[in-house]
Amino acid sequence: MDSTHSNASPLTLKDAPVENLHPLKVRVVGAGYSGIYLGIRIPQRLRNIDLKIYEKNEGIGGTWWENRYLGCACDIPSHSYQYSFEPNPTWSTFYAPAEEICNYLTSAAEKYNVLRFVKLRHRVTRCAWDDSAKKWKLEIENVKPGKTLGDDCDVLVNARWGLNNISWPQIPGLESFQGEVMHSAAWNQIYDFKHKTVGIIGGGSSSIQIVPNLQKLEGIKLNCFVRSKAWISNPFGDNAMKALGLDPKRIEFSPEQIQAFQTDPESHLKFRQTIEREGNTVHALSLAKSDVQKHAVEAFTAMMRQRLDKKPEIADFLIPSFAVGCRRLTPGPGYLEALVEDNVNFINGKIAEIIPRGIKMEDGGEVELDVLVCATGFQTTTLSINVYRRFPNYFMMLGPNSAIGTGSQTMILETEGDYIIKCIRKLQKEDYLSITPKLARVRDFQDYVGEYFKHTVYMDQCQSWYRSESRQGVRITGLWPGSTLHALETMRAPSCDPAWYLDPTIVDVPKEGEPEKSDVNRLRPFSY
Repeated sequence: MDSTHSNASPLTLKDAPVENLHPLKVRVVGAGYSGIYLGIRIPQRLRNIDLKIYEKNEGIGGTWWENRYLGCACDIPSHSYQYSFEPNPTWSTFYAPAEEICNYLTSAAEKYNVLRFVKLRHRVTRCAWDDSAKKWKLEIENVKPGKTLGDDCDVLVNARWGLNNISWPQIPGLESFQGEVMHSAAWNQIYDFKHKTVGIIGGGSSSIQIVPNLQKLEGIKLNCFVRSKAWISNPFGDNAMKALGLDPKRIEFSPEQIQAFQTDPESHLKFRQTIEREGNTVHALSLAKSDVQKHAVEAFTAMMRQRLDKKPEIADFLIPSFAVGCRRLTPGPGYLEALVEDNVNFINGKIAEIIPRGIKMEDGGEVELDVLVCATGFQTTTLSINVYRRFPNYFMMLGPNSAIGTGSQTMILETEGDYIIKCIRKLQKEDYLSITPKLARVRDFQDYVGEYFKHTVYMDQCQSWYRSESRQGVRITGLWPGSTLHALETMRAPSCDPAWYLDPTIVDVPKEGEPEKSDVNRLRPFSY
């Protein structure tokens, strides 16, 4: 007899199925692209989950619900900006407008019955980890009646995009302006801009889309106040369009093309794969001093000067000295052409203050305005979170170092969601109360990120939301340290085809209406 076991307590077996799918409460904050994805995949791939998705707005769609300014659209190809399992053959243009994207998300949510989990007009205001209970305690504001509710959960997923709260320009006198004032993310859709003198503050992505659309209106006079330099590129995906026999200057799909996509799924798939391959094979653009980077600087400089030839002084100011891609690259169809029109003034002087009738410049000049548009972006924000030692059972969709400089952002989103679901399943199956990254591994990743970006264009001399410390820091906190394919391979098995994730044998298509009742799950025990 083995004496080492003579005094041991008798072994007690746990009376539970081997799958061990004990109940868990999961709460998701935000019902945009990320939250909707989780609302599809969690019921499909997990069991015994009490799921709620809190959304502060009156509708789902996230940024595509909120942003309704004139000309608001996706600036990457529509056929890349969608769920891999829910391709849309009816996009009206190569770069879909905001309303169309919002409708796509609503349609996907309805098809897979996500709305059963969504609580609209519910803003999560505070989260605190209770270590004794091993649960998150939430405070939620029911926006309409203004009441505060309480909730708790085992797992908390922050699916809010970091650029969420409006950033108004910090200019003295803004509140004194007596005309119409609006922000690009709080657009007055009923305001009539015709025959108005308009001031637009900002030169980023939203302004680049607004200007060419306002410029065309009858009797309008535009004053564009721009202080920052920016590379304006050719439209993303233009090489793919040429390879597909399309004219990059004509971005609208004809009824015949849309019908062909609808009736020939194989042709539509090849179209999507061509776009993905182009997006995933231009990563060298982000590498400092690469041949691709040098060519881009030459090509974009020539293109911008050609389009601004009528007013070359704009090109002298606007063309940067920093590398292409240091700030987020913006295609801006029609923007440069609009700047040289006779009804547009390009003003790069410094604003002293906003006065009741317009804007006063530091040089003493005044610009009278009927309406002021602030295209000044968003504050980088986070949830109010109180934690006990690090972040137990807390996950983020598109959190720090999650955006991508080139390639498919939606595939990053899907892969992060899948990774989170694997972690939740591990908690559930293996009886862990909490899971949190080891501090040493976090430091390893931070060291890797810091070293990687030293060799990229993102550390050039520019201000960008990619960077820490109010856009001027020495660390890149917005981007993944590598390509889209690198990110996907880090969290999933590698593959050599740069569009492998669209292959029909790999794409995991949920069951319509009831994702949890897939045929595969009926044939085998539900576990890993």
